[in-house]
Amino acid sequence: MSHPKTPAHVAIIMDGNGRWAKKRLLPRAEGHRQGVEALNRIVGAAARLGIERLTVFAFSSENWARPAPEVAMLMKLFAQALHRWSEPLANAGVRLRVIGDRTAFSDSVKAAIEANERATANGTNMELVIAANYGGRWDVCQATQQVIDAGLDVTPENLSKYLTVSDVDLLIRTGGECRISNFLLWQSAYAEIYFTERLWPDFDAKDLEDALAWYVRRERRFGRTSEQVQNGADLSL
Repeated sequence: MSHPKTPAHVAIIMDGNGRWAKKRLLPRAEGHRQGVEALNRIVGAAARLGIERLTVFAFSSENWARPAPEVAMLMKLFAQALHRWSEPLANAGVRLRVIGDRTAFSDSVKAAIEANERATANGTNMELVIAANYGGRWDVCQATQQVIDAGLDVTPENLSKYLTVSDVDLLIRTGGECRISNFLLWQSAYAEIYFTERLWPDFDAKDLEDALAWYVRRERRFGRTSEQVQNGADLSL
């Protein structure tokens, strides 16, 4: 049973694959492969812990600037993982959704995304959101354009309706870096942000539980005072 203060929406910046491989004198590709295995573990753990939505940063819009062989390898791993996870996710009641600009992906990657989303569409236990070719600034821009196209005023409330995913409760970044790297900028406005030195391939269920325990101890005030929170003031934004 999940703790009553378990965050509904957890987002993870999965950082450290390359450094994990370098420390072991292995090619970067092996670090990325182990990163996929870590994600597989964490999806299962998140579902068991009662998290409703898990959003992970798989490939940023800036990652295209990496060496072409590494980008090609990442795309191959992405497509392979989508095919491999389709049936297990569906059986576990986990719905998969991919957010980001898909126009730059190959037809095979697009097909793998669409096939997995169809296969898992009825999942109700948890939603797994993979951010691929995603950037937080892009997300705000595309939402703004949709608001304008709909003939609505550009307000925070209207923008939120067209963003790719809902507000984040807990944002985790592995690998020791202390920045959010253009990930879910709008949605993380009031997120609790947890940084850990653990490199992503080493991150496991115990690490996730530690992050959730840290989150439970946080006092989320949303601009109010501690006294207001303790007296039960409305914290809705």
